[in-house]
Amino acid sequence: MVAPEHVAKYIREGMPCEHVHVEGDGAHFEAVIVSAEFRGRNRVQQHQVVYRALGDRMREEIHALSMQTLTPEQWAERQAARGG
Repeated sequence: MVAPEHVAKYIREGMPCEHVHVEGDGAHFEAVIVSAEFRGRNRVQQHQVVYRALGDRMREEIHALSMQTLTPEQWAERQAARGG
């Protein structure tokens, strides 16, 4: 079974990220991913970047991945809005 920490590690190894947080139960995961790679891309393109980073693991180890993809600027705005 894959741990959320492993999924986060796979994402970090496959693409440049400023922040990655993953939660899940070993098959289904939720991730928040912050990367400059997302600039100028729509949400589908952003998710494709992450899927490419995960490669075959999406078919073999990770059965479902729900993700929020944010640019560093969007992340900063979100953190400022939350007071942190």
